[in-house]
Formats: sequence, structure tokens, C-alpha cells
Amino acid sequence: MENKNLSRRVFLHRVGVGTLGLATGSLGQSLAVAEESESITRLTEHLIVYHGHINVGIVRDGNKAFLIDCGDGSVANVLEDLEIRSVDQVIFTHHHRDQVCGAHPLAVGGTRIGVPAAERDYFDKVADYWNDPKNRWHVYCFHPHHIMLAEPVRVDITFSDGDVLRWGPAKIRVLTTPGHTDGSVSYLVEVDGQKVIFSGDVIADEGRVWDIHSLQKGFRRGNRQIRDYHGFLGARTELVESLGRLKSAKPDTLVPSHGHVMTDPIKAIDKLIQRLEVCYDKYVSISALRHYFPELFVDYADRKDHMVIRKGKTPPTCLRHYGTTWILLSKDKAALVMDCGANSVVRKIRELIDEGEISAVEGLWVTHYHDDHVDAIPEFQKTFNCPCITDRSVARVISNPLAWRLPCVSPNKARVDRATNDGESWQWREFKMTAYHLPGQTLYHSGLLVEGQGLRMLFVGDSFTASGIDDYCTSNRNWLGRGVGFDRCIALIEKLKPTHIFNCHVKEAFDFTPEQCHFMRANLAERERTFGELVLWDHANYGMDEQWVRCYPYEQQAKAGTRVELRVVVTNHSKERRTLSCRAVLPRLWDGRGTAASTNWAKADIPAKKEGEVALTLDIPADAQPGRYVIPIDVRYGTWNLPQFTEGIVTV
Repeated sequence: MENKNLSRRVFLHRVGVGTLGLATGSLGQSLAVAEESESITRLTEHLIVYHGHINVGIVRDGNKAFLIDCGDGSVANVLEDLEIRSVDQVIFTHHHRDQVCGAHPLAVGGTRIGVPAAERDYFDKVADYWNDPKNRWHVYCFHPHHIMLAEPVRVDITFSDGDVLRWGPAKIRVLTTPGHTDGSVSYLVEVDGQKVIFSGDVIADEGRVWDIHSLQKGFRRGNRQIRDYHGFLGARTELVESLGRLKSAKPDTLVPSHGHVMTDPIKAIDKLIQRLEVCYDKYVSISALRHYFPELFVDYADRKDHMVIRKGKTPPTCLRHYGTTWILLSKDKAALVMDCGANSVVRKIRELIDEGEISAVEGLWVTHYHDDHVDAIPEFQKTFNCPCITDRSVARVISNPLAWRLPCVSPNKARVDRATNDGESWQWREFKMTAYHLPGQTLYHSGLLVEGQGLRMLFVGDSFTASGIDDYCTSNRNWLGRGVGFDRCIALIEKLKPTHIFNCHVKEAFDFTPEQCHFMRANLAERERTFGELVLWDHANYGMDEQWVRCYPYEQQAKAGTRVELRVVVTNHSKERRTLSCRAVLPRLWDGRGTAASTNWAKADIPAKKEGEVALTLDIPADAQPGRYVIPIDVRYGTWNLPQFTEGIVTV
């Protein structure tokens, strides 16, 4: 991970060797002499960049300023040092909290607020998002994203592509550059003979982006419309088009929100486009979607370096398949049901009982928490009095869904009678059962090996198809690395050597050869490197895993005048120990003066490749009005300052 708080010596060294490599002419002269402190870079006489947790553009006209983004508002400290007495206007590249969270004091002070027209509602109507159940439950579409403001900010003006602003010595043109968000814009600032683009999070550095999970987006190809859930790197096409717009503007300098100022924009952009293509090719080559939607990947169909799709196998006679449910039948017609996502499955089982095909339902095994696998469990449990069994990671989610923010999560609670440990075995009828933690399609996923009748059947939920791995949704927390995520799952297949593998959505069984297992693991190892090169962080998983910082419980209910505890859980994907500090930003409505207070900082050291947490205590005022309150969390992690990086919800 790059240190965002560089010493003056280190910063000037970088100025000399690349990121801000000194050019000849007026720009080079200004860079050489105007680095007044470690927190700012003076690009021209009238254009300054403040390096806070994001880069903030400062256009100066005497003692007045015009800002591009404002981050957490700490830019106010350098404005005072620069003898700037007022901020006339601030314009934003996109709506994410880390860009905007310091805007409220500026708005109250009279600064005009300008935003992309396409994202206006995500600034001044944020309650519409937070109070809409479709943004909380059964989430398959991630646009807009939940990293939006917790409380609204007044909007005075909106901008669309091609709009031109003139302020002081500067001409500012709006460029529509979607990708990181649907409505992202960049601003081309022409001042003092230089063309500088403030590009938000379209690009972060030469060949790099801030994260990968924000590029999760649905797309249309031919007659097929793919929703966000299946759209891994789905925004890359429009991102590449946006990068093309930046190139066409022929800037001298690119200033990203996160990352380094780039003085060779063409090289930086071309490298990013090339890396995006390499990463997407690595994804497609073993993607399970090739089985579900082959028409989406016709451009990749003849590539010799992609894994060949296996032929299916006829399921054994001891199995029945309905919807996303597999039913295992013993010789005496007892049934073990695997997943129950629809009430129609309950009705079908009752029909099979009436027809004498099933004598009794003796258990329910749950493969993972997704709604199409668990929605009807409450109805199932009312109808059939049998134990519900699943892996501990799955049990935590389905027994208390309010505590989690995950894609496809159902609000319906399931009763779990037995939470299994990895490798735990038991006998059911003539079958030996062995449960495994199987962090494939989701981190919260189980596998079940069933041995009997001369078979070794491995039920993998949605984690594999005959064409590869189901990692098409980053929000499911698909980690890269040896011994985690799909690498762990494939290693288990190599060890168990199942005769049949079963996906809940696929009627046929399949298997993998040893060579295919080796191919998939080699692909994942290469992804750890190539995806790691694509992001700023020191490991690919920080860019892939949007929930490496999360709140638990995500949502909880409390009464006014009481105290609640919110735990901030962090996964350290780095090879070294990291120090974590967190605090909660409290709602302004909880303060009689309308100001934003916060809890004290809490701190923890987190070992490498481990999960750790800190506990925050929130006192709810006795006069707090009923409602849902979004509680953003400020995070300091290693050398990174990440204001309002995640959130929890308290319903009073």
C-alpha cells in the first residue's frame, strides 16, 4: 500500500523520478519551486492540488477559491495557510462519501455546491435510497452504490457533458466519464496555459484504478441483458470509453481523486486499458458464466488458453432436482433436502410424499445464504419438522439476516439446528455425510460430500459449473490467494476426488480432471498478481473485497435514550500486521446544534491474513426521533486515512 502521507523528502524524490516527473517549460518550473509543503502541489500559479485522503483541486483567484471535490473538508486547513479567505464554489466528480463528506460546513457557509446532473439525487435526496427496501434486501443491482452520503447536502447547480464554467482565471469543461459510478464526470481545467483534468476515480495511477468492485455492473450483449450481479468488470467498456474521452482532451496532467498526479496521461491511460483486458481475459477463461450464458462470450470462444468446458453427467437415481433444490433419497425413501428457495418446492415435496416417492423428510442442508436458496425455509420448517444443518459461516447469516449487508440476502430468518465445523462427518441412512466450509461463490458457503451406493457426490451450491468457477460478483467476497477462496475449494476437489459434482442450478452433474484443477489454480494465482497490479493497494483483495471493512451488526434496532455497540470488522489481506483505528460519525439530528459529532477512536492491531475488530459504543439521545439512521465509520488503516469508508444502520 502506498503511503498517502509522504514526507517532503520522499515526495520531492517522487517528483523527480516519475509520478510528477519534471518537464521543461513553465509547468516544470512551477513544480520545481512551488512544493510548499508535503500536503500540496502547485501545478500552476492559479492551480493547486491538496493531497488529503483524496486529491482536491484548488483554483485560486486572489483570496478566493474554487474547489474540485472536498473530501473530508481538511482542505480548509491549507486554504488558511494559503491566505484564501472564502470558497466560492465546490464541484464534485461523483457522489461517493469519501469525495463529499466534508461538504456540509461549506454549504452552510454559503459555498455553492455543483454536482453531476445524473447523480443529483444522491446528494440532496439520499433518504430515498436509504429508506427503500429494494436497496437493502434481495439486492442484485448495485447502482447506485451504498457508499453514498448518510445525510443530504444542498445542491445549487448541476452539470452535464460539455458544460463550460468560467471562474476567475480558469475555464472548466465538464466531461462525462462513467465507469466508477454511472454519473461520474471529470473536469478539464484550462488555466495559465495548462490543461489539467481532475478525473475523480476513473483512473488512480498509471495503469491502475482505486478498486475493482465498483466496476461490477450489468451490460447488454446482443439480445441478452445481464444485471449487475453477473457483471464482473461489466463497467470496463464504458470506463474505457471514458478514458478515451480523457485522451481526446489532450491534457498535460491528470489528477485522480485517489492516487498520484500523472504528467504522461496517454501512457497512464493506455496501460490501464491494457491491464483491464488482461484481467478480464483471466476471468473469462475459467468463468462459470460460459455455461449459463455462452452467447456472452463468443469473442472468447476459440481461445486455446481458456479451459475446455466439461461434458455433463446423468445424475444418479437417488437424486431429484427442482428449481435450486436437490433431494437425496435413501433406499427406504427418506429424503434429505438441499436448499429451499421457493414455496413451490415445498408443494412439490408434499406431492412426492402423497405419491409415495418420499416416506419422510428427515433433514434440510443449506448450501449458502442467497435468497433463491433460502427464501422458503420458514415455510419449509413449518411444513416439515426436521433439523436444519449448515456450515457455521452460513448459519450466522441466515439466522440473523438483519446483521448483514450482502447481495441477494433475504430478510426471512431461518432456524438452524446444527452448525457444522469444517470436515465434520455423520451418518445418515446408508450415506456418510461430510460438511466443509466452501468459500466459493460466496465467503458464506458450504459444501457437502455424500458417500454411499458406490458414489462420491460433492454438492457445491453455486460455486462451480462444468465451465469453471462462479466468481462473477465481487460483492460475494471472492478472495484471491493460496488457501483462500476458490483456490481452497479447488484444492478440496483435488483431495476428495468426487465422482459427481452438483450445482444447485444445473440438472446435470459434472467433474473436473486433475489437469483442469491445476489450470484453474494456476489461473487464480496469476490473477492475484495481475489484479494486484490493477489496484493501488498492496494486495488485490482490497480492490476486490468491498467488505474488507464492514460493520457488525450492519443494522440493529434500539430505543431512544439507550446505548448500542457497533463492531467494525476488518480483514487484513496484507502480508504484514496492520494497525486499525475507527470511529463512528453520529447523525447531526442527534446533536441539538446540528453539527456532526463522533465517537472516540478505537484501535486494534490485526495480524496478517486475519480478521480483527474494534467495538464502538453509541449513545442514542433520549429525544432522538424514530427512524433509520446511517452511521458512517471513519477508518485509519496502516498509512491510509479512509473517512466514512463503511457504515452501519441504527433504527430507533
